[in-house]
Amino acid sequence: MRIVSLIASATEIVDALGGRGDMVGRSHECDYPHEALKLPQLTRPKFNVSGGSPAIDKAVKTLVEQGLAVYEVDAARLEALRPDVILTQDQCEVCAVSLADVEAAVCQWTGRAASVVSLRPHTLDDVLGDIGHVGQAIGRAGEAVALVASLRQRLAAITDEVGDRRRQRVAFIEWIDPLMSCGHWMPELTEIAGGVSIFGKRGETSPWISHEELSAADPDVIVIAPCGYDILASLAEYGTLTRRADWRALRAVQGHQVFIADGNAFFNRPGPRVVETAEILAAILHGVPRYMRHSGSNYVAAPMARQIASS
Repeated sequence: MRIVSLIASATEIVDALGGRGDMVGRSHECDYPHEALKLPQLTRPKFNVSGGSPAIDKAVKTLVEQGLAVYEVDAARLEALRPDVILTQDQCEVCAVSLADVEAAVCQWTGRAASVVSLRPHTLDDVLGDIGHVGQAIGRAGEAVALVASLRQRLAAITDEVGDRRRQRVAFIEWIDPLMSCGHWMPELTEIAGGVSIFGKRGETSPWISHEELSAADPDVIVIAPCGYDILASLAEYGTLTRRADWRALRAVQGHQVFIADGNAFFNRPGPRVVETAEILAAILHGVPRYMRHSGSNYVAAPMARQIASS
């Protein structure tokens, strides 16, 4: 079995199912587990990823409006790797290389055929279901069943832990400039962790919001975890918000309940670590002791309050 994963969440799924040794290629975004970085990179963005929120937003929207792909697949290198299975997605044309991009890359192949498996998670059940789809595709269906069962048990444990606590109203920021809130699986994870998502709705796309709408909602807690951004990248743009008088007047800001989390690794990546996302939220919203620490590196910072981190 020769596996190419062109989406970071699928790379994590393959690894969690024990298939890391079968992987022969990855996308430019596949960074976990760290060993994946040793694999040949087969995609690249067509825009400057270091330009900051407004510039990235403008560049991506321009490409989409022109009917152009946001990412490019190295078709020749992909073919040379002779994959049996190619994992991709058709959920979001701006999040990762799309199914159409992959199909365009392989349409000229002759003499062999690869199985293209496309993931489209919108809800938490979709995320867990995709683990089963990947398991079937790579010959590890049994491992997928066991993994999903263990993830559901962990999610149930979080619900039991916080079930009798007051539910705080949460504004999740998935993009800083312009403001976007969360959708898809995040409202469900917020509910599991003992909160209420103010803007996003289960299974729906992430909504753009205005600062006026944020002020009117006046959330108890704000979690900032932009798509594709780690903590340091988000901290670098945090000043865009703090310079605004309406931001400083928010209940969450004045109450020191603004948290910056790793959106790239956890909140916006629909793989096995969605459970850790819920655990992080339980630590943020309720200070659950056993979720206050996370192995490896700092995973959430409260720049205007306390910091929850690991050594």
